[in-house]
Amino acid sequence: MPKISEFFGIAIYVYYREHLPPHFHAIYGGQEVLVAIENLSVVAGSLPPRAMGMVMEWATQHQPELRRVWDQAMRHEPLGSIEPLK
Repeated sequence: MPKISEFFGIAIYVYYREHLPPHFHAIYGGQEVLVAIENLSVVAGSLPPRAMGMVMEWATQHQPELRRVWDQAMRHEPLGSIEPLK
């Protein structure tokens, strides 16, 4: 699984051979959420509110990088990493 970032126990992934819309996966404490990159809406799943807030804050700060990593995944290129939330 291509992990692109990790912070406060939250792991962020973008997978190869994914379906549209462009999205990323956030996993925390056995729960998972899929978040659309373009509008940062939840596609599926859920996280505890505090973890979800951190994911959204991180995604807002790194939306252009998320688009770049999604494009890399769709071209089956090595994925770049993205700075964690600080």
